[in-house]
Amino acid sequence: MEYLPPPSAPEPESPKSVQRRRGGIGAILAAIVAFLLKFKAVLVGAKFFGLTWTFLLSLWIYVVIFGWKLAVVVMLLLLAHELGHYFAFRAYGLPVRLPSFVPLLGAFTAGAAPDDLEQDAYIALAGPLVGLGLAAVCFAIGDATHDRFWFACADLSAFLNLFNMIPTPPFDGGRIIGALWPPLWIAGFALFFVAALAMHIPILFVLIIGLLGLPSILGAWGRTDPRAARMTLNARVRVSLWYLATVAGLFVVMAQSHAIATPGSSGSPIW
Repeated sequence: MEYLPPPSAPEPESPKSVQRRRGGIGAILAAIVAFLLKFKAVLVGAKFFGLTWTFLLSLWIYVVIFGWKLAVVVMLLLLAHELGHYFAFRAYGLPVRLPSFVPLLGAFTAGAAPDDLEQDAYIALAGPLVGLGLAAVCFAIGDATHDRFWFACADLSAFLNLFNMIPTPPFDGGRIIGALWPPLWIAGFALFFVAALAMHIPILFVLIIGLLGLPSILGAWGRTDPRAARMTLNARVRVSLWYLATVAGLFVVMAQSHAIATPGSSGSPIW
């Protein structure tokens, strides 16, 4: 067995050596922090790139088909809608990915499903609510500038988000319908049918929403979603009122803006 010689006593370090060593440690720590910050920036950039490349691809396809002006409007409307979902997920502390765009099919935002069905309904409602707000802003700009283009934007935003309220998967309405209170849904459908006649909205659109939502409403009585058993009546009424109010707002803005944006339309302004 070979023995190593015993280590000799270390010589004391000079103050300059200690200072250089501390400076070296500080530089290493600074380099590590800089690397972590850059790595985080890379991750954020990668996530943002995942959003931008699908956005740009869809935008290019829409420009080729519809022209740049309509393409930009459609993409911004879709982005605003999906960001509504995105920030709703974040507000409830749920993991979520940035929106992804599918050319000619729209966009989607993937996130974790909450245990609370009421929260799930509000996350689904967030997109159409943002779309309703954007449609109202476009209408207000059109009213102030008398530019028919803005009324067309309001009409398109209201239509796209109203279409998304159809109560069947994969639309947002399909995620909301199970949390509604069936009697309030049926009463709301009857009121919308009458309102559609008064606002010159095609009855077919109202029938589509009503008929497609009927199976889910019947299922709501049977509590097909296990989370529905934990919902109180007050929670169901709250979600129902939000849903019906959003649909009503979209109906009104669409009818009003379409009457102004479309020359020769049979509709007439409501206010």
